[in-house]
Amino acid sequence: MPQGYDATMAQWHGDPEGYWREAARGIDWSTPPTRIFDAGSGPYGRWFPDARLNICHNAVDRHVAAGRGAQAALIWDSPVTDSRRAITYAALQDQVARLAGALAERGVARADRVILYMPMVPEAVVAMLACARLGAVHSVVFGGFAAAELSARIADAEPKLVIAASCGIEGSRLVKYKPLLDAALDLSPHKPDGCLILQRDAWRCDLTPGRDEDLLQAMEAAAPHPCVDVAATDPLYILYTSGTTGKPKGVLRDTGGYAVALHRSMRLLYGLEAGDVSWTASDVGWVVGHSYIAYGPLLAGCTSVVYEGKPVGTPDAGAFWRVCAEHGVKVLFTAPTALRAIKKEDPEGRLLARHDLSKLEALFLAGERCDPDTVLWAGRLLDRPVIDHWWQTETGWCITGNFRGPGLFPMRPGSGGKPAPGYDVQALDDAGRPAAPGETGTLAIRLPLPPGCAPTLFRNDARFCQAYLDTFPGFYNTGDAGTVDAEGYVWVMSRTDDIINTAGHRLSTGQMEEVLASHRDVAECAVVGVRDALKGQVPLGLVVLKSGVERDEGELQAELVALVRDRIGPVAAFRTARVVPRLPKTRSGKILRATLRKLADGESPAVPPTIDDPMILEEIGAVLGR
Repeated sequence: MPQGYDATMAQWHGDPEGYWREAARGIDWSTPPTRIFDAGSGPYGRWFPDARLNICHNAVDRHVAAGRGAQAALIWDSPVTDSRRAITYAALQDQVARLAGALAERGVARADRVILYMPMVPEAVVAMLACARLGAVHSVVFGGFAAAELSARIADAEPKLVIAASCGIEGSRLVKYKPLLDAALDLSPHKPDGCLILQRDAWRCDLTPGRDEDLLQAMEAAAPHPCVDVAATDPLYILYTSGTTGKPKGVLRDTGGYAVALHRSMRLLYGLEAGDVSWTASDVGWVVGHSYIAYGPLLAGCTSVVYEGKPVGTPDAGAFWRVCAEHGVKVLFTAPTALRAIKKEDPEGRLLARHDLSKLEALFLAGERCDPDTVLWAGRLLDRPVIDHWWQTETGWCITGNFRGPGLFPMRPGSGGKPAPGYDVQALDDAGRPAAPGETGTLAIRLPLPPGCAPTLFRNDARFCQAYLDTFPGFYNTGDAGTVDAEGYVWVMSRTDDIINTAGHRLSTGQMEEVLASHRDVAECAVVGVRDALKGQVPLGLVVLKSGVERDEGELQAELVALVRDRIGPVAAFRTARVVPRLPKTRSGKILRATLRKLADGESPAVPPTIDDPMILEEIGAVLGR
């Protein structure tokens, strides 16, 4: 790879197919690709259409064959159960092969679907890899999802089997998965052939005779199964996201393009090599967990940390730094919300100072936009690069970032960096014309999308086109609003439906949130548009104060209004800020802004299935007088 970001991008721009042909050499193929891209297949084309491989072989078996069998592949760290366990590549190979054998004995074959409903335990990764070993398609549903949501995914995917755990542990709260699974199966018109249940010591459930079996017993009794050869264009997994129609969208991931993109990204973006320890503090139920807990680190021969805990409360705001120090983490990847929670509890970094972070080289952030103040705070405490990068479930890996492989370019807090090779990112106005540098528009990516991105939705090309391709012909519509500046930095400000139209002016909620977050007393915040008879919409700021801070709300509001007026101007029409105890978030840490908008408008929003604590809505409703 040429040195320097500009040289790397020039290589891709000059010969896109040649760039990905070279990247594909990092993967073991049973049939290497001779064609790199087929523009005539699928909604926008398919990568490596004539190639064949097995991604489980690439993630596990080839490392054992190369002599890395004794190296830790996974480290499970579970403060909620006071457990630590390392699994070597050799042991992982045995466990995955045996579970694949158990699945095959129960009729699972290539292209069959398997639903996984698991907490953050190593068996979740083992199950993903076992499906991939057979060429089966896994669909991970976030552990603890309500029965109706799980049922909808079972009905759509029509799985042959379900693999689940008896329970999960969310902080200090036990979540019994098995009753939720039973209720979901009762609701679903599709009935799987059976269920394999991981019995956890925290709560052992009753098994339904004739349907349920003990997962570990089934693995122990099974013969190891070899890797099954599949086409590069065969599906690897389905990951459901909420859809506007009420029917979840099944984002489909192919096998070959995903393997190539993730393997390349481990060095290009994160600067990680075989033997390094990588920790992505996410959940396997989200795309980040798929890409950078399970597949990416293992494709690169790294050691991946699987963490069952929280950034605060298990036991304190020093938990992340303890994990980094104890396991020699080289790169930590987490959500901005996790960092803000740590900052709220330990703003001076006293807990951080207790741990030896000499092996930690960089902190990466993604999941939602990170305010500059939090980036700068983390950078000061860690004295290491803090890199915000932007990507989506649909893309599978980063759209923009800063790239440790070729060498970092100057960082600009608040920006998601510059595009990765493969992505031509533009801000478009409503007519699809490129916006001027620095002007807000809809961020879109010129087709084709690079390897690793979703080629379509499960069994629904038409919905894929309607959702992503039809608005701006020739482009993928990200649904995010932002700007691209004159030097190529991309600034993601909000979802396009979070743009407020105030008296004819298009205003970004993200820009206002950035200003509020810079206030010395604010730990985190959200800005939403509230209906206004005169101006259409006006912004409402909801702020959470740092631990130990008590303020007169009127004085604080005056300071925040003055701050927005100074930084953005009176055009923002920002007049109201309310202090709330917490913000409603998904379990992955994203703030539920659409739900907040409905609350602010006096509606009674349905409780989202992804919310981490439904009681938060009542608390905020009381503050707003709803």
